[in-house]
Amino acid sequence: MAKPTVAIVGRPNVGKSTFFNYIIGQRLSIVEDKPGVTRDRVYAECNWRGKDFVVIDTGGIEIDNEDLISTEIANQATIAMNLADVIIFITDLKQGVTEIDKQIALMLKKTSKPVVLVCNKSDNYGKTPDEIYEFYNLGLGEPYPLSATNAIGIGDILDAVYEYFPKEQQEDESNETIKVAIIGKPNVGKSSLVNRILGEERVIVSNVAGTTRDAIDSYYENEFGKYNFIDTAGIRRKSKVNESIEKFSVMRTLLAIERSDVCLMLIDATEGVTDQDAKIAGEAHEAGKGIIIIVNKWDEIEKDTYTIEQFKKDVYNKLSYLTYAPILFISAKTGQRVNKIFELINNVASQNALRVSTSVLNQVLNEAIAIVQPPSDKGKRLKVFYMTQASTKPPTFVVFVNNKELFHFSYERYLVNQIRKEFGMQGTPIRIIVREKLEKDL
Repeated sequence: MAKPTVAIVGRPNVGKSTFFNYIIGQRLSIVEDKPGVTRDRVYAECNWRGKDFVVIDTGGIEIDNEDLISTEIANQATIAMNLADVIIFITDLKQGVTEIDKQIALMLKKTSKPVVLVCNKSDNYGKTPDEIYEFYNLGLGEPYPLSATNAIGIGDILDAVYEYFPKEQQEDESNETIKVAIIGKPNVGKSSLVNRILGEERVIVSNVAGTTRDAIDSYYENEFGKYNFIDTAGIRRKSKVNESIEKFSVMRTLLAIERSDVCLMLIDATEGVTDQDAKIAGEAHEAGKGIIIIVNKWDEIEKDTYTIEQFKKDVYNKLSYLTYAPILFISAKTGQRVNKIFELINNVASQNALRVSTSVLNQVLNEAIAIVQPPSDKGKRLKVFYMTQASTKPPTFVVFVNNKELFHFSYERYLVNQIRKEFGMQGTPIRIIVREKLEKDL
Protein backbone atom coordinates (compact mmCIF):
# COMPACT_ATOMS: atom_id res chain seq x y z
CA MET A 1 0.00 0.00 0.00
CA ALA A 2 1.43 3.39 -1.01
CA LYS A 3 2.65 5.63 1.78
CA PRO A 4 1.57 9.29 1.82
CA THR A 5 4.30 11.71 0.78
CA VAL A 6 5.00 15.01 2.55
CA ALA A 7 7.21 17.66 0.91
CA ILE A 8 8.90 20.43 2.91
CA VAL A 9 9.27 23.64 0.87
CA GLY A 10 10.46 27.19 1.49
CA ARG A 11 13.29 29.56 0.78
CA PRO A 12 16.84 28.99 2.16
CA ASN A 13 17.73 29.38 5.82
CA VAL A 14 14.24 29.11 7.24
CA GLY A 15 14.99 25.85 9.08
CA LYS A 16 13.67 23.20 6.69
CA SER A 17 16.61 20.83 7.16
CA THR A 18 16.59 21.25 10.94
CA PHE A 19 12.90 20.34 11.00
CA PHE A 20 13.48 17.45 8.57
CA ASN A 21 16.40 16.07 10.58
CA TYR A 22 14.42 16.21 13.81
CA ILE A 23 11.41 14.28 12.56
CA ILE A 24 13.51 11.60 10.87
CA GLY A 25 15.73 11.37 13.94
CA GLN A 26 19.09 11.55 12.20
CA ARG A 27 21.42 13.81 10.26
CA LEU A 28 20.48 14.78 6.72
CA SER A 29 23.68 13.55 5.09
CA ILE A 30 24.17 9.86 5.77
CA VAL A 31 27.01 7.68 4.55
CA GLU A 32 26.21 4.01 5.02
CA ASP A 33 29.05 1.53 5.42
CA LYS A 34 27.49 -0.97 3.06
CA PRO A 35 28.52 -2.26 -0.38
CA GLY A 36 28.00 0.19 -3.19
CA VAL A 37 26.03 2.70 -1.17
CA THR A 38 26.97 6.29 -0.47
CA ARG A 39 23.74 8.10 0.10
CA ASP A 40 22.85 11.72 0.74
CA ARG A 41 19.35 11.36 2.06
CA VAL A 42 16.87 13.89 0.71
CA TYR A 43 13.92 11.78 1.81
CA ALA A 44 13.13 9.37 4.62
CA GLU A 45 10.34 7.22 5.99
CA CYS A 46 8.67 8.45 9.17
CA ASN A 47 5.80 7.46 11.42
CA TRP A 48 3.33 9.64 13.28
CA ARG A 49 0.40 8.35 15.30
CA GLY A 50 0.89 4.89 13.80
CA LYS A 51 0.88 6.13 10.20
CA ASP A 52 3.90 5.56 7.95
CA PHE A 53 4.72 8.29 5.46
CA VAL A 54 7.60 9.57 3.32
CA VAL A 55 8.99 13.05 4.01
CA ILE A 56 11.07 14.99 1.47
CA ASP A 57 13.37 17.90 2.18
CA THR A 58 13.25 19.83 -1.10
CA GLY A 59 16.06 22.22 -0.19
CA GLY A 60 15.95 25.99 -0.44
CA ILE A 61 15.12 28.04 -3.49
CA GLU A 62 18.49 29.32 -4.65
CA ILE A 63 18.37 32.76 -6.23
CA ASP A 64 21.25 34.20 -8.24
CA ASN A 65 19.35 37.22 -9.51
CA GLU A 66 15.79 38.45 -9.58
CA ASP A 67 15.19 37.18 -13.12
CA LEU A 68 15.53 33.60 -11.86
CA ILE A 69 13.05 33.92 -9.00
CA SER A 70 9.95 32.85 -10.95
CA THR A 71 11.77 29.90 -12.57
CA GLU A 72 13.09 28.55 -9.28
CA ILE A 73 9.71 28.93 -7.57
CA ALA A 74 8.02 27.13 -10.45
CA ASN A 75 10.48 24.24 -10.13
CA GLN A 76 9.85 24.02 -6.40
CA ALA A 77 6.06 24.13 -6.74
CA THR A 78 6.13 21.56 -9.56
CA ILE A 79 8.08 19.10 -7.42
CA ALA A 80 5.62 19.54 -4.56
CA MET A 81 2.64 19.22 -6.87
CA ASN A 82 3.86 16.06 -8.58
CA LEU A 83 5.19 14.16 -5.59
CA ALA A 84 3.45 15.27 -2.42
CA ASP A 85 0.13 14.41 -0.83
CA VAL A 86 0.69 17.18 1.73
CA ILE A 87 3.04 20.20 1.60
CA ILE A 88 4.68 21.81 4.62
CA PHE A 89 5.55 25.42 3.74
CA ILE A 90 8.12 26.78 6.21
CA THR A 91 8.66 30.53 6.63
CA ASP A 92 10.77 32.67 8.99
CA LEU A 93 8.78 34.46 11.70
CA LYS A 94 11.59 36.91 12.49
CA GLN A 95 11.98 38.04 8.88
CA GLY A 96 8.25 38.30 8.32
CA VAL A 97 6.48 37.68 5.00
CA THR A 98 8.93 38.22 2.14
CA GLU A 99 8.24 38.68 -1.55
CA ILE A 100 9.52 35.16 -2.22
CA ASP A 101 7.14 33.77 0.42
CA LYS A 102 4.26 35.48 -1.39
CA GLN A 103 5.27 33.99 -4.73
CA ILE A 104 5.66 30.52 -3.25
CA ALA A 105 2.25 30.81 -1.59
CA LEU A 106 0.68 31.89 -4.87
CA MET A 107 2.11 28.86 -6.69
CA LEU A 108 1.06 26.47 -3.92
CA LYS A 109 -2.51 27.79 -3.92
CA LYS A 110 -2.77 26.86 -7.59
CA THR A 111 -2.08 23.22 -6.76
CA SER A 112 -4.69 20.83 -5.44
CA LYS A 113 -2.44 19.84 -2.55
CA PRO A 114 -3.22 20.64 1.09
CA VAL A 115 -0.65 23.01 2.62
CA VAL A 116 0.39 23.32 6.27
CA LEU A 117 1.87 26.80 6.81
CA VAL A 118 4.67 26.94 9.40
CA CYS A 119 6.37 29.98 10.98
CA ASN A 120 9.77 28.87 12.26
CA LYS A 121 11.93 30.64 14.86
CA SER A 122 8.94 31.11 17.18
CA ASP A 123 11.07 30.59 20.26
CA ASN A 124 8.73 31.78 23.03
CA TYR A 125 7.10 28.59 24.32
CA GLY A 126 3.41 28.85 25.23
CA LYS A 127 2.89 32.31 23.78
CA THR A 128 1.54 33.05 20.30
CA PRO A 129 3.81 35.74 18.87
CA ASP A 130 2.12 38.85 17.50
CA GLU A 131 4.25 38.62 14.34
CA ILE A 132 2.46 35.43 13.29
CA TYR A 133 -0.74 37.23 12.29
CA GLU A 134 1.01 38.78 9.28
CA PHE A 135 1.26 35.31 7.75
CA TYR A 136 -2.50 34.97 7.46
CA ASN A 137 -2.11 37.33 4.48
CA LEU A 138 -0.56 34.46 2.51
CA GLY A 139 -4.03 32.94 2.26
CA LEU A 140 -2.95 29.44 3.30
CA GLY A 141 -4.95 29.18 6.48
CA GLU A 142 -3.72 29.08 10.06
CA PRO A 143 0.07 29.42 10.47
CA TYR A 144 1.65 27.04 12.99
CA PRO A 145 4.43 28.41 15.21
CA LEU A 146 7.63 26.32 15.30
CA SER A 147 11.01 26.41 16.93
CA ALA A 148 12.86 23.72 14.97
CA THR A 149 16.04 24.31 17.00
CA ASN A 150 14.26 23.71 20.31
CA ALA A 151 11.78 21.11 18.93
CA ILE A 152 8.77 23.22 19.99
CA GLY A 153 5.56 22.90 18.00
CA ILE A 154 6.58 19.87 15.93
CA GLY A 155 3.78 17.66 17.27
CA ASP A 156 1.10 20.21 16.36
CA ILE A 157 2.45 20.45 12.82
CA LEU A 158 2.56 16.68 12.35
CA ASP A 159 -0.99 16.43 13.76
CA ALA A 160 -2.12 18.92 11.10
CA VAL A 161 -0.33 16.94 8.39
CA TYR A 162 -1.85 13.70 9.69
CA GLU A 163 -5.36 15.08 9.27
CA TYR A 164 -4.75 15.46 5.53
CA PHE A 165 -3.67 11.84 5.04
CA PRO A 166 -6.26 9.72 3.22
CA LYS A 167 -8.16 7.58 5.73
CA GLU A 168 -7.80 4.54 3.48
CA GLN A 169 -5.08 4.38 0.90
CA GLN A 170 -6.24 2.89 -2.41
CA GLU A 171 -3.79 1.23 -4.71
CA ASP A 172 -3.60 2.84 -8.14
CA GLU A 173 -2.82 -0.52 -9.67
CA SER A 174 -4.15 -3.98 -9.07
CA ASN A 175 -2.10 -6.55 -7.20
CA GLU A 176 -1.53 -8.28 -10.52
CA THR A 177 0.42 -5.32 -11.90
CA ILE A 178 4.18 -5.54 -11.40
CA LYS A 179 5.84 -2.17 -10.87
CA VAL A 180 9.18 -2.07 -12.70
CA ALA A 181 11.67 0.76 -12.19
CA ILE A 182 14.20 1.18 -15.00
CA ILE A 183 17.32 2.57 -13.35
CA GLY A 184 20.83 3.48 -14.39
CA LYS A 185 23.11 6.40 -15.08
CA PRO A 186 22.15 8.97 -17.75
CA ASN A 187 22.27 8.02 -21.44
CA VAL A 188 22.43 4.28 -20.84
CA GLY A 189 19.24 3.64 -22.85
CA LYS A 190 16.46 3.62 -20.25
CA SER A 191 14.02 5.65 -22.34
CA SER A 192 14.93 3.71 -25.48
CA LEU A 193 14.05 0.46 -23.69
CA VAL A 194 10.67 1.82 -22.58
CA ASN A 195 9.93 2.98 -26.12
CA ARG A 196 10.94 -0.40 -27.53
CA ILE A 197 8.62 -2.19 -25.11
CA LEU A 198 5.70 0.16 -25.68
CA GLY A 199 6.23 0.36 -29.41
CA GLU A 200 5.85 4.14 -29.42
CA GLU A 201 7.87 7.27 -28.75
CA ARG A 202 6.42 7.70 -25.28
CA VAL A 203 9.59 9.14 -23.71
CA ILE A 204 12.02 11.66 -25.16
CA VAL A 205 15.19 9.97 -26.38
CA SER A 206 18.29 12.08 -26.84
CA ASN A 207 22.07 11.69 -26.83
CA VAL A 208 22.18 14.44 -24.22
CA ALA A 209 22.62 12.75 -20.85
CA GLY A 210 19.83 13.49 -18.42
CA THR A 211 17.07 14.28 -20.95
CA THR A 212 14.52 12.48 -18.79
CA ARG A 213 14.27 14.50 -15.60
CA ASP A 214 11.08 13.03 -14.15
CA ALA A 215 10.03 9.49 -13.29
CA ILE A 216 7.49 8.61 -16.00
CA ASP A 217 4.97 5.79 -15.54
CA SER A 218 3.86 3.69 -18.51
CA TYR A 219 1.24 0.93 -18.13
CA TYR A 220 1.74 -2.08 -20.41
CA GLU A 221 -0.08 -5.38 -20.76
CA ASN A 222 0.80 -8.40 -22.89
CA GLU A 223 0.53 -12.19 -22.81
CA PHE A 224 3.07 -12.33 -19.95
CA GLY A 225 1.16 -10.05 -17.58
CA LYS A 226 0.47 -6.47 -16.49
CA TYR A 227 3.29 -4.04 -15.87
CA ASN A 228 3.89 -0.46 -14.86
CA PHE A 229 7.25 0.64 -16.24
CA ILE A 230 8.81 3.61 -14.44
CA ASP A 231 11.43 5.34 -16.58
CA THR A 232 13.60 7.28 -14.16
CA ALA A 233 16.02 10.12 -14.57
CA GLY A 234 19.59 8.87 -14.45
CA ILE A 235 21.53 9.47 -11.25
CA ARG A 236 24.57 11.60 -12.05
CA ARG A 237 27.86 11.61 -10.22
CA LYS A 238 27.68 13.89 -7.21
CA SER A 239 30.08 16.43 -8.74
CA LYS A 240 27.64 16.83 -11.63
CA VAL A 241 24.60 17.48 -9.49
CA ASN A 242 24.93 21.24 -9.46
CA GLU A 243 21.40 22.20 -10.48
CA SER A 244 18.46 21.99 -8.12
CA ILE A 245 16.45 20.23 -10.83
CA GLU A 246 19.10 17.50 -11.09
CA LYS A 247 19.05 17.03 -7.32
CA PHE A 248 15.32 16.39 -7.51
CA SER A 249 15.83 13.95 -10.40
CA VAL A 250 18.01 11.90 -8.07
CA MET A 251 15.30 12.07 -5.42
CA ARG A 252 12.65 10.90 -7.88
CA THR A 253 14.81 7.97 -8.92
CA LEU A 254 15.20 6.90 -5.29
CA LEU A 255 11.45 7.22 -4.73
CA ALA A 256 10.79 5.22 -7.90
CA ILE A 257 13.02 2.45 -6.54
CA GLU A 258 11.11 2.54 -3.25
CA ARG A 259 7.71 1.99 -4.89
CA SER A 260 8.86 -0.64 -7.39
CA ASP A 261 8.66 -4.43 -7.18
CA VAL A 262 11.51 -5.08 -9.60
CA CYS A 263 14.38 -2.88 -10.75
CA LEU A 264 15.95 -3.24 -14.19
CA MET A 265 19.53 -2.07 -13.65
CA LEU A 266 20.80 -0.94 -17.06
CA ILE A 267 24.52 -1.06 -17.84
CA ASP A 268 26.14 0.29 -20.99
CA ALA A 269 27.93 -2.60 -22.71
CA THR A 270 30.38 -0.20 -24.36
CA GLU A 271 31.50 1.17 -20.98
CA GLY A 272 31.20 -1.81 -18.66
CA VAL A 273 30.41 -1.46 -14.96
CA THR A 274 31.35 1.94 -13.55
CA ASP A 275 31.51 3.22 -9.98
CA GLN A 276 28.28 5.10 -10.66
CA ASP A 277 26.58 1.85 -11.72
CA ALA A 278 27.66 0.29 -8.41
CA LYS A 279 26.13 3.13 -6.41
CA ILE A 280 22.81 3.02 -8.28
CA ALA A 281 22.58 -0.77 -8.04
CA GLY A 282 23.40 -0.46 -4.35
CA GLU A 283 20.29 1.72 -3.84
CA ALA A 284 18.05 -1.04 -5.22
CA HIS A 285 19.88 -3.74 -3.24
CA GLU A 286 19.57 -1.85 0.04
CA ALA A 287 15.89 -1.17 -0.68
CA GLY A 288 15.34 -4.94 -0.90
CA LYS A 289 13.95 -4.91 -4.42
CA GLY A 290 14.05 -7.63 -7.02
CA ILE A 291 16.90 -6.84 -9.41
CA ILE A 292 17.67 -7.81 -13.00
CA ILE A 293 20.92 -6.59 -14.56
CA ILE A 294 20.30 -5.50 -18.16
CA VAL A 295 23.38 -5.00 -20.34
CA ASN A 296 22.22 -2.67 -23.12
CA LYS A 297 23.89 -1.78 -26.45
CA TRP A 298 25.11 -5.36 -26.83
CA ASP A 299 24.82 -4.96 -30.62
CA GLU A 300 27.74 -2.50 -30.52
CA ILE A 301 30.16 -5.03 -29.02
CA GLU A 302 32.52 -7.23 -31.07
CA LYS A 303 31.97 -10.74 -29.76
CA ASP A 304 33.54 -14.16 -29.69
CA THR A 305 32.69 -17.42 -27.93
CA TYR A 306 33.80 -16.16 -24.51
CA THR A 307 32.54 -12.57 -24.60
CA ILE A 308 29.30 -13.08 -22.64
CA GLU A 309 30.84 -15.24 -19.93
CA GLN A 310 33.74 -12.84 -19.50
CA PHE A 311 31.37 -9.88 -19.28
CA LYS A 312 29.22 -11.68 -16.67
CA LYS A 313 32.32 -12.45 -14.63
CA ASP A 314 33.34 -8.79 -14.75
CA VAL A 315 29.85 -7.62 -13.71
CA TYR A 316 29.67 -9.97 -10.73
CA ASN A 317 33.22 -9.07 -9.75
CA LYS A 318 32.42 -5.35 -9.60
CA LEU A 319 28.91 -5.86 -8.20
CA SER A 320 29.83 -8.63 -5.78
CA TYR A 321 26.73 -8.04 -3.62
CA LEU A 322 24.48 -8.71 -6.66
CA THR A 323 25.60 -12.21 -7.60
CA TYR A 324 21.98 -13.33 -7.06
CA ALA A 325 20.74 -11.06 -9.87
CA PRO A 326 20.28 -12.57 -13.36
CA ILE A 327 21.99 -10.84 -16.30
CA LEU A 328 20.36 -10.30 -19.70
CA PHE A 329 22.19 -8.91 -22.74
CA ILE A 330 19.96 -6.80 -25.00
CA SER A 331 19.82 -4.04 -27.56
CA ALA A 332 16.99 -1.57 -27.00
CA LYS A 333 17.85 -0.10 -30.40
CA THR A 334 17.34 -3.32 -32.40
CA GLY A 335 15.02 -5.15 -29.99
CA GLN A 336 17.46 -8.02 -29.47
CA ARG A 337 16.29 -10.22 -26.54
CA VAL A 338 13.95 -7.51 -25.20
CA ASN A 339 11.03 -9.96 -25.09
CA LYS A 340 12.98 -12.15 -22.65
CA ILE A 341 12.70 -9.39 -20.04
CA PHE A 342 9.06 -10.20 -19.19
CA GLU A 343 9.60 -13.77 -18.02
CA LEU A 344 12.56 -12.64 -15.95
CA ILE A 345 10.48 -9.87 -14.36
CA ASN A 346 7.70 -12.33 -13.49
CA ASN A 347 10.14 -14.81 -11.97
CA VAL A 348 12.08 -12.24 -9.95
CA ALA A 349 8.89 -10.60 -8.67
CA SER A 350 7.55 -13.96 -7.47
CA GLN A 351 10.88 -14.84 -5.85
CA ASN A 352 10.99 -11.49 -4.05
CA ALA A 353 7.52 -12.25 -2.62
CA LEU A 354 8.21 -15.93 -1.85
CA ARG A 355 7.14 -17.25 1.55
CA VAL A 356 8.49 -20.52 2.98
CA SER A 357 6.74 -22.52 5.69
CA THR A 358 8.53 -22.71 9.04
CA SER A 359 8.64 -26.53 9.02
CA VAL A 360 10.28 -26.73 5.60
CA LEU A 361 12.63 -23.89 6.45
CA ASN A 362 13.87 -25.60 9.61
CA GLN A 363 14.38 -28.85 7.79
CA VAL A 364 16.76 -26.99 5.46
CA LEU A 365 18.37 -25.29 8.47
CA ASN A 366 19.00 -28.59 10.27
CA GLU A 367 20.56 -30.10 7.15
CA ALA A 368 22.78 -27.03 6.76
CA ILE A 369 23.94 -27.27 10.38
CA ALA A 370 24.70 -30.97 9.97
CA ILE A 371 26.89 -30.23 6.94
CA VAL A 372 28.75 -27.24 8.43
CA GLN A 373 28.85 -26.93 12.20
CA PRO A 374 28.23 -23.43 13.63
CA PRO A 375 31.45 -21.59 14.57
CA SER A 376 32.95 -21.38 18.05
CA ASP A 377 35.08 -18.78 19.76
CA LYS A 378 37.16 -19.19 22.94
CA GLY A 379 35.43 -22.42 23.86
CA LYS A 380 31.93 -21.06 23.21
CA ARG A 381 30.01 -22.57 20.32
CA LEU A 382 27.17 -20.94 18.46
CA LYS A 383 23.89 -22.79 18.77
CA VAL A 384 21.27 -22.15 16.10
CA PHE A 385 17.88 -23.15 17.49
CA TYR A 386 15.42 -22.46 14.69
CA MET A 387 14.47 -20.07 11.91
CA THR A 388 11.23 -18.48 10.77
CA GLN A 389 10.31 -16.14 7.94
CA ALA A 390 9.26 -12.70 9.16
CA SER A 391 8.30 -11.01 5.89
CA THR A 392 8.62 -10.88 2.11
CA LYS A 393 9.78 -8.24 -0.39
CA PRO A 394 12.56 -9.07 0.29
CA PRO A 395 12.39 -12.50 1.98
CA THR A 396 13.43 -11.81 5.57
CA PHE A 397 14.26 -14.58 8.03
CA VAL A 398 14.70 -14.47 11.80
CA VAL A 399 17.32 -16.84 13.23
CA PHE A 400 17.24 -17.62 16.96
CA VAL A 401 20.64 -18.35 18.52
CA ASN A 402 22.26 -18.60 21.94
CA ASN A 403 24.78 -15.80 21.34
CA LYS A 404 24.55 -13.12 18.62
CA GLU A 405 28.24 -12.31 18.90
CA LEU A 406 29.14 -15.81 17.69
CA PHE A 407 26.94 -15.52 14.59
CA HIS A 408 29.66 -14.44 12.20
CA PHE A 409 28.97 -12.93 8.79
CA SER A 410 30.56 -15.94 7.09
CA TYR A 411 28.03 -18.31 8.66
CA GLU A 412 25.17 -15.98 7.76
CA ARG A 413 26.37 -16.03 4.16
CA TYR A 414 26.53 -19.83 4.29
CA LEU A 415 22.91 -20.08 5.48
CA VAL A 416 21.78 -17.60 2.81
CA ASN A 417 23.50 -19.73 0.15
CA GLN A 418 21.77 -22.86 1.48
CA ILE A 419 18.39 -21.09 1.34
CA ARG A 420 19.09 -20.06 -2.26
CA LYS A 421 20.20 -23.58 -3.13
CA GLU A 422 16.94 -25.03 -1.83
CA PHE A 423 14.39 -22.37 -2.81
CA GLY A 424 16.04 -20.48 -5.66
CA MET A 425 15.17 -16.86 -4.82
CA GLN A 426 16.84 -15.64 -7.98
CA GLY A 427 17.01 -11.89 -8.34
CA THR A 428 16.10 -11.00 -4.76
CA PRO A 429 18.20 -10.07 -1.76
CA ILE A 430 17.72 -12.13 1.39
CA ARG A 431 17.73 -10.52 4.83
CA ILE A 432 18.75 -12.33 8.03
CA ILE A 433 17.79 -11.00 11.47
CA VAL A 434 19.57 -12.59 14.43
CA ARG A 435 17.92 -12.81 17.85
CA GLU A 436 19.10 -14.39 21.07
CA LYS A 437 17.01 -16.92 22.91
CA LEU A 438 17.79 -18.89 26.07
CA GLU A 439 17.59 -22.67 25.81
CA LYS A 440 15.27 -22.81 28.81
CA ASP A 441 12.77 -20.64 26.88
CA LEU A 442 12.57 -23.07 23.98
